[in-house]
This record gives sequence, structure tokens and C-alpha cells, in this order.
Amino acid sequence: MFTVGIVTLSDKGAAGNREDLSGVKIKEMLPDDLYQVLSYRILPDEQKEIEQELVRLSDELHCDLVLTTGGTGFSTRDVTPEATMQVAERNAPGIAEAIRAYSMTITRRAMLSRGVSVIRGKTLIINLPGSPKAVEESLGYILDTLTHGLNILLGREGECAR
Repeated sequence: MFTVGIVTLSDKGAAGNREDLSGVKIKEMLPDDLYQVLSYRILPDEQKEIEQELVRLSDELHCDLVLTTGGTGFSTRDVTPEATMQVAERNAPGIAEAIRAYSMTITRRAMLSRGVSVIRGKTLIINLPGSPKAVEESLGYILDTLTHGLNILLGREGECAR
């Protein structure tokens, strides 16, 4: 079983002016037999707050996986990738690249996503887009492969060759 932290980044959501459908979608998509959600929060698009939450989830709660949703676009308030890179110890670009490549088969606007994927200690952090539809498409595309990646990261498996 993998432990998970979910963070929705939305000024309107944090203020209670918008229902968070994307974070809820993430929770719904994670199979109960493989993933246990330890934390779910909605935060405003404030870089320092996001950084503090990512550090808390990684270093204090020791989540195996942190999934963020929102804050990955071109708006000046979209700072999720910057916050994520600030707390990163190692880059894991293939995940974000795969999400964008797959999403490009659905919409050309996928090229406007700035989401990243990184590793902090033994925690994999992945930025997902902000809309429930994009979350479903993106997480659905990578979910089956995440199990193997997390097992490698956590030292439960040691062989990537097939």
C-alpha cells in the first residue's frame, strides 16, 4: 500500500468560492487496495504555502506519493511548478512529459501545461492539471505505471528491465 497526499491549488477553492472537483476526482481514481490518502488539502496559489505543504507531506507525513492539481497554467498566480521545483531533490521529468504527450492527443492546449514531476527523499511529487477532466485523463494514463516507479523509489523492487 502507498500513502498519498493530495493538494488542490486554487484561490477560489481555498476561499470556499468553488467546489473542488479535481481533488475529489484524484481520490476517486486511486484504488483503495493500493493507495491510502493521508492528507487532502485545498490551498491558495501562494508559492511559500505550497512549498511548506509539499515539505510537510514529504518530510513529516512521509507520503510515498503527492499529487497536486491546479496552478500549472500561464496565469501569474499559477506557481505550482515553481513551488514543486523549489522543494525537489531530483527531477523525474518523464512523468510530466508523458502526461503532456498523451494530453496532446486530446487537445493542443496541453502544450500550455507547465506541470512537473520530482522526487523529494522517498516521495514522488506529480503536478496534475486543474480541471477534473484533465485530472481523469492524466492520472488515468500514468496510474498503472506509478506502482512500479513507487516500488523502485521505495526500494521494494530493484529491477526495471523486462
